[in-house]
Amino acid sequence: MLAILGILVLLLLQWNKSPRKLSTGVLHSTATALVAGLVMVGTYASAKPDEELNHIKVAIKLVIVVTILAISYLNIKKSELKKSIWISLLGLTFLNIIIATARF
Repeated sequence: MLAILGILVLLLLQWNKSPRKLSTGVLHSTATALVAGLVMVGTYASAKPDEELNHIKVAIKLVIVVTILAISYLNIKKSELKKSIWISLLGLTFLNIIIATARF
């Protein structure tokens, strides 16, 4: 969750900047979130054997994180980050946080 919050903070720091530039920290935070999520899902069965994991929620969060990682990787070297891409990254990050905190 801290890695996802790192992505959010780094993106929000670009709010008033002109031109917006994608920080390498976004790429690193996304990779950290991906690895941490995979480790937590991998060890869940041994940590809580009596509870069942919501695989649909995990799959949706995985797709979102991989999408953020791909968009970040494709735009990391560009001199200016388009507003539409910045908003997309923010939206995906907020969606990931909402899914993580929702109970369903």
